Amino acid sequence: MPPGEGPSGAAAQGGATDTLAIETRGLVKRFGHRSAVDSIDLSVPRGAVFGFLGPNGSGKTTTIRVLLGLASANSGEIKVLGREMPRQLASVLPDVGALVEGPGFYPFLSGAANLMRLDSADRHAASSTRRRRVDAALDRVGLTHAAGKKVRAYSLGMKQRLGLANALLRPRELLVLDEPTNGLDPQGTREVRALVRSLAAGGTTVFVSSHLLAEVEQMCTHVGVMSAGRLVAQGPLDELRSAGQAHVLVRTPDVDRAARVLTRLGLVPGEAPGATAGRGRAPGQETGALLGTGLDGVEPEAIVAALVADGVRVRGFSVENASLEDRFVSLTGEGFDVVG
Repeated sequence: MPPGEGPSGAAAQGGATDTLAIETRGLVKRFGHRSAVDSIDLSVPRGAVFGFLGPNGSGKTTTIRVLLGLASANSGEIKVLGREMPRQLASVLPDVGALVEGPGFYPFLSGAANLMRLDSADRHAASSTRRRRVDAALDRVGLTHAAGKKVRAYSLGMKQRLGLANALLRPRELLVLDEPTNGLDPQGTREVRALVRSLAAGGTTVFVSSHLLAEVEQMCTHVGVMSAGRLVAQGPLDELRSAGQAHVLVRTPDVDRAARVLTRLGLVPGEAPGATAGRGRAPGQETGALLGTGLDGVEPEAIVAALVADGVRVRGFSVENASLEDRFVSLTGEGFDVVG
């Protein structure tokens, strides 16, 4: 789906900025003659969990820094929570929590002491309830047991949790997280995922930059994809996935014959993962796996019937929708780390 299409883009084009937590128009950020961010029109609906995807160097972190006023744009318009940035930066930032480029803390202070110092620097935060806010934030990210431990003894995952706690010291309308599960074990990753969902359920918009496709698919409602500084797609996750090509998976010992049938039906055959599965079986029992893409207008039942009519021994047949990884590769031409 091209940038600007879908519900979020339509709302933005219609001027309904009250429905958007983040909106940019023609945003450009250059370093010398190189455009790190090249004329992007970003539309993040309020209440969404928005996954911001892209290969390394695609402009994700630079975009986040510009959105938060940590770097200045060369041109374009930015609105965060309906207010112009950076002109209204002072009124916007108290409503925004952020974890960008990894947390930075005083290593010789405890986790709780670091949060106390950070909270005291917030002129909007009441000192009388500071301890209560710090304790609640530490509890929310599972660090109560380590509140008194010096940060220099924290693992990377614990430091990441502490960064999340800092972002959650006060209620936020918008939470911006750059690689929030970096350094976390599987249990910690699940807890962050649950935390993000609970924040979104409470009305907070969460903007997540991540390289973990599996996490984005489980956590996000909307997605934006960056490639070489440009926003190549955005919209609801389900719509983005459905824009990719579905394919059929055929398991058969007659791979060559099946490939000829698929080609005759207008599909493009190719080897699938598991094509060599079946090693160790008796001779003649090996089963290959064949993918057929280009399913448009071809009924799955007709494919099976054609395979059987041509003498192909079909041991398995399924129709599979495109994954987010498939869609990402088709948009950027690049591979992606789906494991972490």
